[in-house]
Amino acid sequence: MRTFGKWLGRLLLLAIIAAGAFFVFAPGYVERSRNNVVVHEPYPVSEAASALHQTLVIGDWHADSLLWNRDLTKRGSYGQVDLPRLQEGNVAVQVFTAVTKSPAGQNYDSNSAETTDNITLLAVGQLWPVRTWNSLLERALYQAEKLHRFEAEAPEALKIVTTRADLDAVLETRAKGATTVAGILGIEGAHPLEGKLDNLDLIEAAGYRLVALQHFFDNELGGSLHGIGDQGLTEFGRTVVAQVEKRGMILDVAHSSPQVARDVLAMTKMPIVVSHTGIHSFCANKRNFPDDLMQAIAATGGVIGIGYWDEVTCGDFTPGNIAKMVKAAIAVVGEDHVSLGSDFDGSVETAFDTSELPALTSALLDQGLSEAQVRKVMGENMLRVLQARLK
Repeated sequence: MRTFGKWLGRLLLLAIIAAGAFFVFAPGYVERSRNNVVVHEPYPVSEAASALHQTLVIGDWHADSLLWNRDLTKRGSYGQVDLPRLQEGNVAVQVFTAVTKSPAGQNYDSNSAETTDNITLLAVGQLWPVRTWNSLLERALYQAEKLHRFEAEAPEALKIVTTRADLDAVLETRAKGATTVAGILGIEGAHPLEGKLDNLDLIEAAGYRLVALQHFFDNELGGSLHGIGDQGLTEFGRTVVAQVEKRGMILDVAHSSPQVARDVLAMTKMPIVVSHTGIHSFCANKRNFPDDLMQAIAATGGVIGIGYWDEVTCGDFTPGNIAKMVKAAIAVVGEDHVSLGSDFDGSVETAFDTSELPALTSALLDQGLSEAQVRKVMGENMLRVLQARLK
């Protein structure tokens, strides 16, 4: 009996060690494998591009960096975004999006609501507060808390922007030589509303100003681009869209079904954003809306955020090919409606991180874009929408 007890104690000890190793090492391993930057030689950056880049106001509509257990106040050795690298890349405005639900495999074609949710596993594995394990709302609130904590720890590097006055103040300090990044909170899919309009109050109070309606699943608001069928807005979805417009928030239809996007266009006059995507005539992928729908979105005064990963670029996601897609986007929707929407840290492999953005500026010039067009794409078009929407 003593022998049995001794072996049982050893097994329990091994189980405890294994569990500890999982919680310590597994989350970091997962992020390294999901947010990889391919090994590459330094990209060429002309002297003209380098000089121009330092004068740009650069903005990015989409990074999922809050999903991971990295300290964004420190320069990381993996992942794609943190405050030091944003400063190195001369980024002025970064939208930090909260992912609260995502399917195993991230199937682009269709996902049932019963599909295994990766974020539950990640929340447990990263030892997020227990309140987040079974609540999509709490996951969004927790990620906002993380960004507020980073702001408190590095106030010279990050200012969370919730109003137009906040944004203008950051831009003014940057014009005087500061390198403060304006951080804007967004939700990737309105899943944390959990079908309750009151939760929009909590999301707004936490600092969120960009609302994407869907992610990889259909939800109470309507159909996802990756859901079951091309479902449109529900009545609840129409109510949320109306509230987003009324409150001076920004509406994002990335990951929404085409019918949801058309329903939104039919009921609102505000500029609409597709935060991270590609151009269908350049890369015929389901993830990229048809060109005519992109043109209708641009006609609202909105913008299309060009992404940096495999699926939206059809395989080549180097700065040179992204610049080619930007040029194609300008041909489709016009130079006033193209922005950057990296999807950095969104479980995607990229060819560069945010510190290497001068290479994109150089590639855009190589594609024949004028300096004025580069300024618009790199940030001015984004600023126009933000300044039109934030109160």
